[in-house]
Amino acid sequence: MSNREMTRRQLILHSTQISLAGALGVSLPRMVSAAGNKVELTEDGLHYQPWFLESFLELADDVSEAAEKNKHLAIMWELKGCPYCEETHLVNFADEKIRNFIIGNFEILQLNIIGSKRVTDFDGEELSEKDLARKYGVRFTPTFQFFPKTIDALADSLPQKREVARLPGYMRPDHFLLMFKYVAEEAYINKDFKTYLQNLSG
Repeated sequence: MSNREMTRRQLILHSTQISLAGALGVSLPRMVSAAGNKVELTEDGLHYQPWFLESFLELADDVSEAAEKNKHLAIMWELKGCPYCEETHLVNFADEKIRNFIIGNFEILQLNIIGSKRVTDFDGEELSEKDLARKYGVRFTPTFQFFPKTIDALADSLPQKREVARLPGYMRPDHFLLMFKYVAEEAYINKDFKTYLQNLSG
């Protein structure tokens, strides 16, 4: 990645990170500390981790760049005022073990389920965040979509067949980490998440 490209990404990211009031109308500081984990608020009112992916919102490129680092791409869908989104940030991501595992194995792209930013899908279609969420049948926040490390055949697959796993809604920290381990280990190739959990406890 060139210095020029990185600078553009940083500028794009910086422009979206301004302080807003919280979901309950309470004035919040720009930086919120949760067990040493600094969380910002974006202009959309979403909690934002400084280690989230800085993206030009071209999904094929994001998968490829993640794969170059031996990582999976995951999209985290959020909504301003979503209490379980906030819980994910201030509880799950605040856990150093969880946070370090995710950073080491994933690139997390944050999208707004009612947002208007333009995203280019794997098949080349450019549409708003809101329309992309509808295209993939994402109806709840938070929702995590996990994608494979290769874009081969993704463009020709039906949208929901492009994912290797999905986590809809809030999951408590222990199972939340196991979901990320399930994907990182590529256990999805031969078993579903429920079977994966059963094998761990068996």
